[in-house]
Amino acid sequence: MFLCRLSLSVVAVLALGVAGASAAPPKAMPDTENGRYALSSTPDGVLRLDTRTGAISTCSNSGAGWACYAVPDERAALDAEIGRLQADNEKLRSDLASREPTVAGKIEEPMPKSDSLKKSEPKNEPKIAEGERKIEIPLPSDRDMDRMMSFLERAWKRLIEMANRVQKDVNGRI
Repeated sequence: MFLCRLSLSVVAVLALGVAGASAAPPKAMPDTENGRYALSSTPDGVLRLDTRTGAISTCSNSGAGWACYAVPDERAALDAEIGRLQADNEKLRSDLASREPTVAGKIEEPMPKSDSLKKSEPKNEPKIAEGERKIEIPLPSDRDMDRMMSFLERAWKRLIEMANRVQKDVNGRI
C-alpha cells in the first residue's frame, strides 16, 4: 500500500513537472490597468493604446524592464493649429467690424450712364459710335508699321546670327 501511495505521488509530481516544462515561461507585459489599455504586438515590442485618452505609446522590454514612450500625435498638433487659426480669424473679424467704413459717401444707387467728369478720349483707344454702339479699332500709322518692321528685322538677324554661331560651335567640336 505504501508503495502504491508512493507511486501515485511520484506520478502526480511527474505529471505536474511535465506540464510545467511544456508550457513556455510567461513574458512580462505592461499592465493593462483594468482594461484601460489595448495592447498590440510589434516586432520591437508592444503598441499601447490608452482607451480613455486615445494616446498611443510604444513599449519595449530593455534589460532594466519595460519602458513606454508616447508616439507623437500629429492630430493633436493639427487640432491646436486649427484652434489658433480660428481664434486669429475671429479676432481679425471683430477688429474689422469695429472699424468705420473707409469709403465715404458710398451710395447704393447705380451711377448715371453719362459721367460729367469724363475725360476726353485718348488718340489710340477704340472709339464707340454713339448711334450703333460698334467698336472702331484704329489702324496703326505708317510710322508705327515702320518701327514694327525694323524691330522684326533686327530680331530675325539676331536669330540667324545665333544659329550660325551654334552651327560653328558644333562643327568645330566634331
